[in-house]
Amino acid sequence: MPRGNKRLAGIIALIASLLLGSCGTGADVCDNPLMSSLLPSSFRSSSQLSSSHGPVFAKVNRREGAGGWSPLVSDRYQWLEVDLGRRTQITAVATQGRYGSSDWLTAYLLMFSDTGHNWRQHRQEDSLGAFPGNSNADTVVQYKLEQPVIARFLRLIPLDWNPSGRIGLRLEIYGCRYTSSVASFDGSRSSLVYRLSVRASWTVMETISLKFKTLKNSGTLLHAEGQRDHSLTLVLEKGKLLLYHLQGVSSSSGGQLLVSLGSLLDDQHWHHVKLERLSTHLNLTVDKNTLQVQIPADLSHWHIHTLTVAAVQSHGLQKPILSNRNFHGCLENLLYSDINLIDLAKHGSSQVAIVGNVTFSCAEPVSVAVTFTDSHSFLQLPGLTSWSTGLVSVMLQFRTWNKGGLLLTFGLPQQDGTVFLYLSQARLRLQISKAGRSSLDLSAGSGLNDGQWHYVELSFKNDHLSITVDKDEGATAHISISVPLTSDSQLFFGGCPTGESAQKCKNPFNTFQGCMRLLNLDDQTVDLIKVQQRLLGNYSHLQIDMCGIIDRCSPSHCEHGGICTQSWSTFHCNCSNSGYRGATCHSSIYEQSCEAYKHKGNMSGHYYIDVDGSGPIKPQLIYCNMTEDKTWMVIQHNNTELTRVQSSAERNQHFAYFDYSSEEEQLVAVISQSEHCEQELSYHCRKSRLSNTLEGAPFSWWVGGAGPGQSQTSWGGALTGTQQCGCSLQDSCLDPSHDCNCDADYDQWTEDSGLLTHKETLPVRSLVLGDIHRPGSEAAYRVGPLRCHGDKNFWNAAFFDKETSYLHFPTFQGELNADISFLFKTTSSSGVFLENLGIKDFIRIELSSSTEVVFSFDVGNGPLDVRVKTSLPLNDSRWHRVQAERNVKEASLRVDNFPAATHEAPTDGLMHLQLNSQLFIGGTASRQKGFLGCIRSLQLNGVTLDLEKRAKITPGVLPGCPGHCSSYGSLCQNEGRCEEKANGFSCDCGQSAYTGAFCHKDELELRYKLHSGRDVETLRSRVINVADGRLHTVIVRRLADIVSVQIDQNAREDLNLTSDVEFNSIKSLILGRVEEPDGLDAEMAELASLGFTGCLSGVHFNSISPLKAALLHPDSPVIVTSPLVQSSCGSSSPANTYAAETTHSLSGQPGSVDPGQPLVNTIRSDSALIGGVIAVVIFVTLSALAVMARFICSRKETYRNQEVKAAQPEDSNEFPFSGQPDSPSAPSENQKEYFI
Repeated sequence: MPRGNKRLAGIIALIASLLLGSCGTGADVCDNPLMSSLLPSSFRSSSQLSSSHGPVFAKVNRREGAGGWSPLVSDRYQWLEVDLGRRTQITAVATQGRYGSSDWLTAYLLMFSDTGHNWRQHRQEDSLGAFPGNSNADTVVQYKLEQPVIARFLRLIPLDWNPSGRIGLRLEIYGCRYTSSVASFDGSRSSLVYRLSVRASWTVMETISLKFKTLKNSGTLLHAEGQRDHSLTLVLEKGKLLLYHLQGVSSSSGGQLLVSLGSLLDDQHWHHVKLERLSTHLNLTVDKNTLQVQIPADLSHWHIHTLTVAAVQSHGLQKPILSNRNFHGCLENLLYSDINLIDLAKHGSSQVAIVGNVTFSCAEPVSVAVTFTDSHSFLQLPGLTSWSTGLVSVMLQFRTWNKGGLLLTFGLPQQDGTVFLYLSQARLRLQISKAGRSSLDLSAGSGLNDGQWHYVELSFKNDHLSITVDKDEGATAHISISVPLTSDSQLFFGGCPTGESAQKCKNPFNTFQGCMRLLNLDDQTVDLIKVQQRLLGNYSHLQIDMCGIIDRCSPSHCEHGGICTQSWSTFHCNCSNSGYRGATCHSSIYEQSCEAYKHKGNMSGHYYIDVDGSGPIKPQLIYCNMTEDKTWMVIQHNNTELTRVQSSAERNQHFAYFDYSSEEEQLVAVISQSEHCEQELSYHCRKSRLSNTLEGAPFSWWVGGAGPGQSQTSWGGALTGTQQCGCSLQDSCLDPSHDCNCDADYDQWTEDSGLLTHKETLPVRSLVLGDIHRPGSEAAYRVGPLRCHGDKNFWNAAFFDKETSYLHFPTFQGELNADISFLFKTTSSSGVFLENLGIKDFIRIELSSSTEVVFSFDVGNGPLDVRVKTSLPLNDSRWHRVQAERNVKEASLRVDNFPAATHEAPTDGLMHLQLNSQLFIGGTASRQKGFLGCIRSLQLNGVTLDLEKRAKITPGVLPGCPGHCSSYGSLCQNEGRCEEKANGFSCDCGQSAYTGAFCHKDELELRYKLHSGRDVETLRSRVINVADGRLHTVIVRRLADIVSVQIDQNAREDLNLTSDVEFNSIKSLILGRVEEPDGLDAEMAELASLGFTGCLSGVHFNSISPLKAALLHPDSPVIVTSPLVQSSCGSSSPANTYAAETTHSLSGQPGSVDPGQPLVNTIRSDSALIGGVIAVVIFVTLSALAVMARFICSRKETYRNQEVKAAQPEDSNEFPFSGQPDSPSAPSENQKEYFI
C-alpha cells in the first residue's frame, strides 16, 4: 500500500476509534448505529415466512428481500435475535414496519444476554416491560433506554401488531464499544489480595466499585482490613449483599451487620456494587438502590491497608463471616478509588497477589430456565422407555414467591390413579389419588416460597417411593408403594393444558408460578431449547431460557415500617403496629393535632399525634388539655420539678439538661404548626446573679430552639436577645439599676420567673447557672413542660365566590405516593376541588353531583375514576372531609364516614405520576367547572397549603371561612350553645346544667395542684350519671402520693400524684361558691363562681365537721355568707336550698410559720422542718353541683409516717417565694396552690 494511502487509512482508523469511543474510558457519545456492519450469521429468528422474509433483512430503511422480517406464524412466541459479536453498550433501539406492507409491530419486549442464553427482560423505570412500536410501516420509532445496557445479544419479542396485517419488523440498535477487565473465581481458594502502599495521610473518602455475576447464592465478595484490627466484609448470602464490621481477634462472633441490600443477585446477570466510606457514614449501592448507614466511631478515621477479593484471607486474626463459602463467579472493573485491581493483577503487579485458580475471562455455565408466568402455564413432556423397568427418577430446581402451586402431575393408568407433586403452605407435598380418593400423602421441607432455588427429587425404585428437598440441607420423605409408569406416561409440569390434552391432566391445585431449571428424567437433562422449538413435548404461556422472577419487596414500597410480603404477581404491606394504613402504609391513622381530636368530640387525655400526616415524622404520644377554649398540646421533659442548686466552692457552674418525651423533628414540627407556644422558666435566687452588667458577659444563660439550640440571656417575659428579665418591662425590679430581680444580689430569696413565648427559642434544652460558688449563694430553677395551642393548619381556609376563581400553587410532587385531604362546604352541586396536569398524566378531585365525589388520574395506563356516592347531600353548607390516596398498589377515596372506594393498579403498569403544570385549587386552568364554597385544611402528602396567604392576593378568593357551628354545633351537648369564632367555635354552657369544653361533664372530678410550678393533676371518676337527685356518698383519701376516690358502693379509683408533700396548717375550708377564685384556671373559676345547688350531708375533713358546726353551733368559727337550711337530703320532702358559702376557719391550728419557701422535693430530709405555703381547694362536679374547699397552708414537711414538727424561726435559711423585700412573709398571688 502506498505511504499516502497508509496515512489515510491510519487517519480513518483514528477517526473511527474516536467516534466509536470506549465505555471503559467514559466516552460521552454512544449512539452509533451498530447493525449495518454485522454479518448475516449475526441474525436469528424463531421462524420466517419465506427465505425473503428472513431475519437478515430486518434492517431499518433497507428494502432487500421482502423488505423486512416476518415469522411463519404471528403469535407471541416469535422472536428476532441479533448477535453484536462482543459485549457492547446499547443505548437505544429503533423499529420500523416491513417495507411496502401493512405489517408492523405496535408493542414489543426487549431481552438481553451475554451468552445467547439466560435472557434478561429489560424493564423501564416503572417496571413496565412493553415498549411502544409503530403506527405504520414506514416511520422509524426510536426508543432511548433510560439506562444503557451492556450485552452481546439482543432479542426482540413481538407483543402486538397491526390487526389487519401480520408481524413485520426492521430494526436498528444504537450504542458503542465496551471494554472492561474481568476475572473469574472458582469458589475454592481463588482470590486476589491487594496490599496498599503506605499512605501519606488519612483520606476523607474511600471508594470500592465492581460488577459481579454468579449462579451461587452465597459467597464472600470483599474483605477489607485496616488499622486497629478493624475490617469490613461484603458477603453474598441467599442472593442478598450484607456488609459486616468486625473488630479484633474473634473466634466465635460473626461481626456486626451494618446494612443489607439487594435480592435475587444469584441470577447469572451482572450487578453493580459500590461501597463508599465517608467520615461519618457508609453508602452501599447495589444496581439502582443505595442505603446509607452510620459507621461506628472507631471507623471514622479508619483506612484500608489490605483488600482481599472473592475470599477471606484472615491471616489467623478473624473468623470469616461465611466459613468455606468463597465467591464463585466473575468480577468486572474492580476499582479501589481510581485503581483497577484486576488490571494490576493481570499485568503482574507486586501489589496484588493471585491466590489459587484465577482466570482473566468469564466462562459461564449454560443453564436454561423456564418461567411459568400465569394460570395458563404448563409444560408437557413424554415419558421414557426405560420406565417400563420400574425405575423412575425426576429431578428439578424451582424458585417462587407463592405458597402453593402444582409442580408435577402424571397419571397411573394401571391403577386408575394420579400422582401430584405440589406446594402447599410453602411445604412440598406428594399425593397419590386413586379413583378420585387420596390414598397417600407425604410432605417435606418448609418455607419454600422464599425466592431461592430449591432442589426436588422424586424417585420410584423397587416399590419404594421417596421425595427429597434440598439434598443435605433439606428433608426426605419415603414410603413403600408400587407406582407403575410406562413410556406412554405424560408428565405435566406447572399446570394442565386446556382442550383435548386436558383429559389426561387434572389439576385440583393452583397453577405453579415461578421458575424451573435443570429438569432431569432418569439423570437425562431435558433439552428445553428443543421444547421452545416445538421439537419436544408441548407448552403454553412459558418464557423459555430465562427466569422472570421479580422481587417486589426490594426495594420495599411499604412505608413507615410496614412489612412487605409478596406472591408471584403482587406484594402486600402489613401495617400492624405502624400507626399507618392503606395498601402501602402511607396514610396515618392519627390526627395531626390536639385541635383535630377536639373537633371530633374527644376530651382531654393522651393521644397519638402525627404532626406531618403521611410524612416521615413518627407519631408521638402527647397530652391534650381540652378543658379550656384553647386546646393545649403538652410535651413533658425529664425534670419539671423546682430543683435546688447549692453553692459550691469546687465548681463555678451548674449544668442542667432537659430530655423531651418527643423526638427532635417532632418538637420542631409541633412548634412550627402551632399558633402559640410557651414554656415557663423560673429562677429563684439568693445572692445568685443572672447578669453582671448590661455590657458584661452573663453569669447564667439557657439554650433553646431547634437542633442544638442557641444561647439565650433573656429570662421569662423579657425580649429575646436582651440580658433582661420580665420585671424590667413592668419597671418592677427590686433594684431599678438592674434589669432582673436576682441581679440586685440581695441576701434574701427572690425570683425572676415568667413565660417564654418566642417560638424560635423553644424548647428550652439546657441551663447554665454561674453565680453559685460564692459563700451564701443559693438558687433553684424550674423549666415547665412545653405547651402549644392553635393548629395553623386545621383552620387554614379559603372561600371561592366565583366559578372562574382559583388558587394556584407549584406542581404537586407525588410520583409514587400521593395523598390529598381537605374539608369543604358548599351549596353548589358540582365543582372542581383540585387539578394538576402533565403532558399526558393528570390528577383531579371534583364534586360531580350533590351526592358524588370523583377522584380521577392517569399515570400513563389510561384515565381512571374512583367514585364515592353518599346517601346524604354534600351541598348542605356543612363541612365534609375528603381523603384521596394513590400509590403503586391502588387508589382510594374516602368522604366523611361513608364506605371508601378503591381501585387496584395494574400489576406491571406505569407507576410514576409525572406532572408539570401548576396545581390549581378551586378551579381549573380552563376556568371551567370552578368550585363555589370553602376549602379548608388542604394537605398534600402531609404538607398543608397556605390557602389564606394565597387568597389574600388573589381576586375572587377570600381568606378564611366563617360558619363552623353548622358542622360542629352538635358537639355542644346538654343545651350548650355554639358560638362562632374566627378560627373554630366554642360551647357556651351558661344555660346548661353541665360544664366542660362541650357542656358534657356529668361525673365527679378530683383535682390536685400541689405546687405552683406544676400542672393540675386530675382524676375523673368512671362513675357517671350522678346528677340523678339521689344521695351519693363520696369518700376521698390520700396517703403520700396516692389519692383514692370511692362513690357509693362502686370500686375505689386511684390516682398517683407526682408529689407526696403534706398539707399542714390549713387556713380555711370552703363549701359552695368561692367569692374570690383567684389563681384558678378559667374553667374552674367559672364553676367556683356558680356555687353549689343541692344537698350536702356528713361533710368531714379529717376530724373536722364544718357543715355540722355551721348548723348546730352558731358560735363556731364558721362564716355563712348566704342562707343555709337544714335538710333531710334523703327524704322526699322538698327543702329550700340556696347557693351558700360556708367557710370554716382553721387559722387557729398550730404550726403557722413564715410562708416563704418554694417547694423543692430534691432538698427534703428525714428530720428537717421545711416551711411553705399550700392553698388547697376540693372541687366536686356533679352535673350542676359544685362543692369546693380551699386550703391555704403555711408549711410543708416530710410526710411519710412523720409527726408535725415545730416551726422554723423567722431567720430560717430556707428561701421564700415572695419577691418583695419589705414583706418577705406576705403571700403573693403565685404562692397559692390548690387541691381540687
